[in-house]
Amino acid sequence: MAKKSVGSLADADLKGKRVFVRCDLNVPLDGKTITDDTRIRASVPTIEYLASKGAKVLLTSHLGRPKGKEDKFSLSPVADRLTELLGKKVAFVEDCIGEAVSTAVAGLKEGDVALLENVRFYPEEEKNVAEFAEKLAANADLYVNDAFGTAHRAHGSTEGVAKFLKPAVAGFLLQKELDYLDGAVSQPKRPFAAIVG
Repeated sequence: MAKKSVGSLADADLKGKRVFVRCDLNVPLDGKTITDDTRIRASVPTIEYLASKGAKVLLTSHLGRPKGKEDKFSLSPVADRLTELLGKKVAFVEDCIGEAVSTAVAGLKEGDVALLENVRFYPEEEKNVAEFAEKLAANADLYVNDAFGTAHRAHGSTEGVAKFLKPAVAGFLLQKELDYLDGAVSQPKRPFAAIVG
């Protein structure tokens, strides 16, 4: 059975809906300066598509390996860069769960985009604690995973939220990677070798 992607959803599935999008925005920083925005740029097509369909877009990601809340691992510089790339304000929410998120989501209009703070500020993210995943999902209607680099991890923002949000679909970046892998494995050019790790 083919997995659904964001492009296979009807306009009615997105308009006015709160969409929780797991991106891979784990970019290198020099202080608060992004030194390579490749991963941010890779997320733009999915974000633009959702916003253009009238969704209220909630982005989430990790950055680095923080031990609790550490300012040097804040995603706030990413919100600024996304604002530049999208040509529209991307609101930055200083938490990824709780009242700060609820308040921010209540203020979103159709087509608006908000970036939540680093999910790894909570150890429950990497432990995939169900209660944490439920809190992540609490302010959304459906789930889009566009983070190929973390899709293999059973974390709260990748695997956990999919239990609470339906539909759960692939974003354009993830779908592109899956299509590429499928083509390479299903109809490989010979000789063929695959190294996965």
